[in-house]
Amino acid sequence: MIKQRKIELLAPAKNLECGIEAINHGADAVYIGAPKFGARAAAVNSLEDIAALVQYAHLYNARIYVTVNTILKEEELKETEEMIHALYRIGVDALIVQDMGITKLNLPPIPLHASTQMDNRTPEKVRFLWEAGFRQVVLARELSLREIKNIHTACPETPLEVFVHGALCVSYSGQCYVSQSCFGRSANRGECAQFCRLPFSLVDSDGKVIVKDKHLLSLKDMNQSDELEQLLDAGASSLKIEGRLKDVSYVKNVTAAYRQKLDAIFARRPEYVRASSGMCRFEFKPQLDKSFSRGFTHYFLHGRDKEIFSFDTPKSLGEEMGTMKEARGNYLTVAGLKSFNNGDGVCYLDEQGRLQGFRINRVDGNKLYPQEKPRIKPRTVLYRNFDQEFERVLSRKSAERKIKVSILLTDNEFGFSLRLTDEDDNSITLAFPHEKELARTPQTENLKTQLAKLGNTPFEAKVIEVEFADNWFLPVSVLADYRRQAVEKLIAARRINYRQELSVWKQTNHAFPQTTLTYLGNVMNTHAVSFYEEHGVQRIAMVYEKEAVENAVLMFCKHCLRYSMGWCPIHQRVRSPFKEPYYLMSNDGKRFRLEFDCKNCQMKVKAVQ
Repeated sequence: MIKQRKIELLAPAKNLECGIEAINHGADAVYIGAPKFGARAAAVNSLEDIAALVQYAHLYNARIYVTVNTILKEEELKETEEMIHALYRIGVDALIVQDMGITKLNLPPIPLHASTQMDNRTPEKVRFLWEAGFRQVVLARELSLREIKNIHTACPETPLEVFVHGALCVSYSGQCYVSQSCFGRSANRGECAQFCRLPFSLVDSDGKVIVKDKHLLSLKDMNQSDELEQLLDAGASSLKIEGRLKDVSYVKNVTAAYRQKLDAIFARRPEYVRASSGMCRFEFKPQLDKSFSRGFTHYFLHGRDKEIFSFDTPKSLGEEMGTMKEARGNYLTVAGLKSFNNGDGVCYLDEQGRLQGFRINRVDGNKLYPQEKPRIKPRTVLYRNFDQEFERVLSRKSAERKIKVSILLTDNEFGFSLRLTDEDDNSITLAFPHEKELARTPQTENLKTQLAKLGNTPFEAKVIEVEFADNWFLPVSVLADYRRQAVEKLIAARRINYRQELSVWKQTNHAFPQTTLTYLGNVMNTHAVSFYEEHGVQRIAMVYEKEAVENAVLMFCKHCLRYSMGWCPIHQRVRSPFKEPYYLMSNDGKRFRLEFDCKNCQMKVKAVQ
């Protein structure tokens, strides 16, 4: 007997609409922002909307996780506790949290997941979190396949959540303080100012400009769609799509693309099964490069790679379409295998490496008629960052998700009986009295046709059987009414039989991997201090304050500019022609010193006063 492991496709939701479409397009779980205290302050949702999403998701045995993953001030703890109880009452399946102070609250039996903001990148940290009571751990994005496998081997019972798609933070999550330092907006409080997407110049210690006005900290977007099987084999159980600020078309397209990839893996790997119910049909062909992206990267999944950064622009490039051949009159001729549509958005990098764009009024074969003719050189690569036709398809109903159901219609001494059994073995029987009369013609196929009309319900008939002692006649209207009643009873049964995981938080005292916590521990309240003290931490610094920490490291980056320039003494063994230390200079005059920690293969960013 093959031991099966449930695999969860976890999609983001900015709001209720995005959450419902994530379910419709194949998500096994959805994560969504709470009314307060989520790491995306711009993506909050009311309890009413979250409750509606919970009701919809649970019908498909899909789960709803709510993010409460900022660090909390002392005066916010009581409000957080009340909100958590409200989320539990409406049926939320788990909370994604960062602040250990939450564990000291009076909690309902709701599972807690350890946010990536906790900086989860070692077996020791993951083991500690599991033994403390966290039911799922979100790993750092920077980990390689080997590192994920090592964590799974050390903690085989711990469900590991791994990012597979979307925007990348250049600093380890939870370890970035530059937004707080420069703008007074803490990333650990959900207010990141997107510092890493700004342009910088790189200069050496003599003031020589190495690179001018490039987005040196801006990374491409993650895309592990062709690495999913390796991730599953390494031990990942939950595959997470980034994007709680993304629009609904992004959620539809990306969720559908990963759903198809996973289903293809499950078809040949029976040890992996989907974590929810129902199968999806799509009215479009999912294509990842049609949704927002800065170009794609596997990041560090297979080790260090030069193709992770997007120095020219932090904006979406979209899909590569071909090249511009020549400009004539009011049109451009293009060479490429893909065709444009009227209304498409096109972008390209000009001679200075700056992103430019234009909108297409009309397409005639390989001729593009732009709204305003751009200044563009022949052989320039063209990208489509807005596909008018694709967006039009996604603006309508673009998928449906159906749960397989077997239907049995039988007769009895009082009339008839209708039994529905779904793919999860929920079963209801509806007996209805009705006078029997013989039909003049065979009725079986007609009855099956009527029973199959499940329309806008969540169900789709897999098997329909009619077992009568004789050729009885049943009016279509009568059968339709009882079919509707049976469907309603099955929906109710699914809701009743949904098993919400309960997890009572128990206080523990096993040793935390560190005995000292600096500002990197993100401790902001006495509850968190108490938690760490109970787990053997002897010295605890409170959260980073710009005035309190001199010469503090503001960013810890696996991305390394020395490597990107080809001067890494470890991997490339090439000596730089410039004198260290190097500095990043922002357009508003701020200066940041770069330090290279080769032992840990990191680049550190420090403010220069």
